[in-house]
Amino acid sequence: MPTLYLSTDSLARAVGADEVSTALITQAKTRNLPLELQRTSSRGLYWLEPLLEVDTPEGRFGFGPLTADDVPSVLDALQNPSAHPLALGLVEELPYLKTQQRLLFARAGITRPLSLDDYQAQGGFEGLKSAIAIGGEQTATAVFDSGLRGRGGAAFPAGIKWRTVRGTQAAQKYIVCNADEGDSGTFADRMLMEGDPFLLIEGMAIAGLCCGATYGYIYVRSEYPDAVATLRDALNIARAAGYLGANVGGSGQAFDMEVRVGAGAYICGEETALLDSLEGKRGIVRAKPPIPALQGLFGQPTLVHNVLTLASVPLILAKGAQFYRDYGMGRSLGTMPFQLAGNIRRGGLVERAFGLTLRELVEDYGGGTASGRPLKAAQVGGPLGAWVPPSQFDTPLDYEAFAAMGAMLGHGGVVVADDTLDMAHMARFAMQFCAEESCGKCTPCRIGSTRGVEVIDRLLASPDQSGRDEQAIILKDLCDTMQYGSLCALGGMTSYPVASALKHFPADFGLHASEAEQ
Repeated sequence: MPTLYLSTDSLARAVGADEVSTALITQAKTRNLPLELQRTSSRGLYWLEPLLEVDTPEGRFGFGPLTADDVPSVLDALQNPSAHPLALGLVEELPYLKTQQRLLFARAGITRPLSLDDYQAQGGFEGLKSAIAIGGEQTATAVFDSGLRGRGGAAFPAGIKWRTVRGTQAAQKYIVCNADEGDSGTFADRMLMEGDPFLLIEGMAIAGLCCGATYGYIYVRSEYPDAVATLRDALNIARAAGYLGANVGGSGQAFDMEVRVGAGAYICGEETALLDSLEGKRGIVRAKPPIPALQGLFGQPTLVHNVLTLASVPLILAKGAQFYRDYGMGRSLGTMPFQLAGNIRRGGLVERAFGLTLRELVEDYGGGTASGRPLKAAQVGGPLGAWVPPSQFDTPLDYEAFAAMGAMLGHGGVVVADDTLDMAHMARFAMQFCAEESCGKCTPCRIGSTRGVEVIDRLLASPDQSGRDEQAIILKDLCDTMQYGSLCALGGMTSYPVASALKHFPADFGLHASEAEQ
């Protein structure tokens, strides 16, 4: 009896995976063909979804992208799969996947999201067992020694946060997972929550035991209903198995958690605004100090990390800090799940150690633009990320290397554009986005973004060169004010897409190159 695998990921379902599943079941009954269909997580090879995999003696053989109409011919070809026009060969041997270094997404496409047996068979909860065995102090040391940095954008060393929360005395502490993944072109958090929820649960449980926290929250954006449902089911399964509750994994310590759903505010991706939202308040950025590690949720010490940071912890505890440090370069250690989106031929998830270049990512993995037109730029790090021109594509994907050129890696999202994109309009969009999403607490962000839209409109409407030059100077000054004067990263980083567009694509603003660089 052949075993077939089809993703239950929301993107795969959006492009027809459920219809393919129904067709497979119907055809199998019609043909009296015994087969087992397992709905798994996604490999992240999104341009091939719906991707159907079939067990063979050599490994899983892939077909894709499929439609329901392709199912009869695929079933006909099971004895000789390579003859089918949609045959992809052995999935593990596809160059896009074979050259990746999957640590976080090692189970992607292999396991069923809510199968505890699948998770444990692939090394699940080994990190938790190790953390219980070595105790909280050594667990915090392992996280510190691994060099893990926050994957949410700021790249702050995770181990420092853990030691701070652990060392702070309080009757109650919390672990908060920031799953408010709102950046354009990003989907790694969603993929992991939908496809490997026990990994996040394990990471949060380890954090709770280490820091002395007894309760946790996963704050998920409302646009991810499938992730919310999967996480809630996974929490019940983990609780029933003793991995959450009064005696986590036999440790004698208590830790439990729940899912909270956001209401759609981008600003709640900022950790202190998120905490306000969790407390039932309007999400407004808090001034620091005090930092959340000392006074966070309900005024108590709180460890706040995003999904990818917490999900990295089980591997570090299971394999050791040195294993993790062996990946990456400089101070950017471990791997990063980069997400390719936009005008890209092969969109999907690429997990590699820090140090590969943007060119390798966009051209070798992504295959260039979907339109076939020349590349114009890639925006790295979400809607507040800088626009990087092809002349800088050989820069290694490393926190420090990107910071040195006025850019950031952020959450690892990469949105690709061809030569038809108008960068002046994208700069205006960045200012408009900030104006709409600002919490309104600080003047540089609240007023600066609104003035930014007006300045760009005047620049584009100016009938002569001297008028455009004058507005460009005002725009650059405004970007500096927002970058250095805003209370949080929303206002502070709005300058990145605006200043980079102005610097690298002055013609789109009606400016000469020399004037844009002044």
